[in-house]
Amino acid sequence: MADVNGLQHGSPRKRPRKTDPTNRVVVVLGAQWGDEGKGKVVDMLAGSSDVVCRCQGGNNAGHTVVVGDAEYDFHILPSGIINSSAVSVIGNGVVVHLGQMFDEIKKNEAKGLKDWEKRLLISDRAHIVFDFHQSVDGLQEQERSKDTSGTKTLGTTKKGIGPCYSSKAGRHGLRMTDLLGDFSVFEQRLRNLVDSHKRMFPVLTVNIDEEVEKYRQYAERMRPLVANTISYIHKCLMEDKKILVEGANATMLDIDFGTYPYVTSSNCSIGGVCTGLGIAPQYIGDVYGVVKAYTTRVGVGAFPTELNNEMGDLLRTRGGEFGVTTGRPRRCGWLDIMILRHSSMINGYTAIALTKLDILDQLEEIKIAIGYFKKDGERIEHFPANMDELADIEVEYVTMPGWKQDTSQCRTYGDLPENARNYVEKIEELLNVPVKWIGVGKSRASMITVFKD
Repeated sequence: MADVNGLQHGSPRKRPRKTDPTNRVVVVLGAQWGDEGKGKVVDMLAGSSDVVCRCQGGNNAGHTVVVGDAEYDFHILPSGIINSSAVSVIGNGVVVHLGQMFDEIKKNEAKGLKDWEKRLLISDRAHIVFDFHQSVDGLQEQERSKDTSGTKTLGTTKKGIGPCYSSKAGRHGLRMTDLLGDFSVFEQRLRNLVDSHKRMFPVLTVNIDEEVEKYRQYAERMRPLVANTISYIHKCLMEDKKILVEGANATMLDIDFGTYPYVTSSNCSIGGVCTGLGIAPQYIGDVYGVVKAYTTRVGVGAFPTELNNEMGDLLRTRGGEFGVTTGRPRRCGWLDIMILRHSSMINGYTAIALTKLDILDQLEEIKIAIGYFKKDGERIEHFPANMDELADIEVEYVTMPGWKQDTSQCRTYGDLPENARNYVEKIEELLNVPVKWIGVGKSRASMITVFKD
């Protein structure tokens, strides 16, 4: 006997077909060790976006965006905040130091940032970085400096990011929702959190009464900014709004996939977009990897293509390679395809934004690392997990002729010197990912579009 749908009783029901998403987010990720110029790429894309999101990290990241004569520095705010028509979202995966966030807002207001409070949303699930987290960060680095096993220091920014994520993983951290709830409960949990850290670090000093009063005031300032950003983003997806996600730090600093332990404490790769914003994988569309035309890193850790010579000094000077967050000089080296293949494998880049090509303008020859070998000559097929192995490898290079011409005024791909185009196309060939944009200067106008979708 059949039912009203014509199915025989007891027969299996035909699986309903779920339609594919018609709207997908665009993601911008750092493909190396950070400082690739993600902020500039985000700024370029933010103009056509309705929502711009941060998904992980804290104010240990640094983005610089140049608009006209104004140079904005962002550490915790999404750099899309300067787009007056877009909402900026700080997701649940971000850890937020409230005092330093408000300081950052004040500094950028002096440069022309307006009406930010009308277009900034902070996840109610985002964790709070306290001053004592930053103190602990410094104390832990001091302890590591006494280590005789070889790790020494990690080169942390001492912004409290690692200790805050430790509190989160230990399930005793405090979130925005706690701050805006029953304040007496928040106060007791804060006192307990401080006590537990003082037991671990007896030299730690915290004026807990001052901290409590400070956060009592922050609670009222934060109330209009805090929201359930997961449901907000999902609603925007259903309404076909354009959503842009800007990754902080970079893949080689990822807690799982980077040069561990010389990494940050969050997932700065594509997985952090899902976990840090509550976005399902099927809603991820284009993933743009931002690649500097050479390689830099801040702090300690193996760096196969590092140039400890006049060439490295030239790249540092021409590129202005000093950290936005710390001011530390960046270590400089040749472009490393082994790193980029590893990064691309993890993130699935659909295209590359190649930045700072103009910094190479004066070079006679330019090298690209294309392979690693052990000392005995055995080829290493993949990027090593072991940092001792990475520090002891031999690097295979391909050498490209330089172009010895100023590219800073080039505005189309055809304007670039032939050898500059050859360099770009060699990167595409080795990485098997197309280069969509090329940066030849600081301004918005200096980003060349190679192709359009």
